[in-house]
Amino acid sequence: MIYDTVYLILSGTTTAARCPEILAGLVGLGFERVIAIPTPNASRTISSRELADVPGAQVVESYFDLAIRPRPPLGVVLFAPCSFNSLNKLAAGIADTLALSVAAEAIGRHTPVIVAPSLNQPLLDHPIAQASLRTLPTWGVTVVPPQDDGQGPRLAATERLLAAVAPFSPRSHPGC
Repeated sequence: MIYDTVYLILSGTTTAARCPEILAGLVGLGFERVIAIPTPNASRTISSRELADVPGAQVVESYFDLAIRPRPPLGVVLFAPCSFNSLNKLAAGIADTLALSVAAEAIGRHTPVIVAPSLNQPLLDHPIAQASLRTLPTWGVTVVPPQDDGQGPRLAATERLLAAVAPFSPRSHPGC
């Protein structure tokens, strides 16, 4: 199935600095709406302005934003970077922020959810993180694992993230 909306949900990790690049890539996939929803902690690592400056993307930080009212439109959710805290909250069904609520609702709707953790090795090895990484796929969530280029695990390459989203994009289904 193709979708006209894609959400980039981002946590407050150091790799959130890559989100403008990821947003630009999502715009390039041909989605009608590209919506960034930062967690509250994300604003400590990247400004909303940096996200809003990406042509074709919009930032939503409130349940009252017209882009998601009266209910967030059906769409693909890319949760990248996903922090230790957000990963475990999502797997526990905790939706105490707009970002987690949109992701949880997408899981409940059975629309595509792609989670890309950005964890250092000790957090990646933590038993709760490992349990969360096993649980989410049983709910239909795709996990794009972190990659290690010799300096420890980091958020997967942008190309890998976009490749996980591309099958659901309008560009992958010309003429639809």
